[in-house]
Amino acid sequence: MSELKNEVCPFCKEKTLTLREETYNVPHFGKCFLMSMSCSSCSYNSSDVEAEEQKPPTRQTFTLENKKDLNVRVIKSSEATVKIPQLKMEVTPGVASSGYISNIEGVLLRFKKIIEKERDSTDDPEVKKHAKNLLKKLWKAELGEFPLKIIMEDQSGNSAIISDKTEVQKLK
Repeated sequence: MSELKNEVCPFCKEKTLTLREETYNVPHFGKCFLMSMSCSSCSYNSSDVEAEEQKPPTRQTFTLENKKDLNVRVIKSSEATVKIPQLKMEVTPGVASSGYISNIEGVLLRFKKIIEKERDSTDDPEVKKHAKNLLKKLWKAELGEFPLKIIMEDQSGNSAIISDKTEVQKLK
């Protein structure tokens, strides 16, 4: 891992930014780089993943069917969109979008945190009820009682769901 400390933060302009780059060799995907920036003054954070080899834009579809599937490796670049159609949920890339290396369980945890934040910050009983229903479905999916389709689309080609069960289509 390479690390540079005390760089100038693009937001607060303090010399408190740490840059990190770590190299991973991911089976069935190849060598990739996880890069991150974090500022100890203003709490700015950003990360991204890039594959060493140029890959074509893809749509990858994976169906979570049992607990074992939670361990399937996921590489998501900051340019990827992640969708869970059955729950009508989608995370699209934006200025603050991050890339990461995780697994299916980690992807679901990110969705759960968003839902929990919404549930806890609203006074609307309908929004709370909807959030509780979504969390219940995610919980059932983690137990293997509710098959859940996860779709990841990436124009940069730097994302993957690494499993023999993953359906891969080229994007135009």
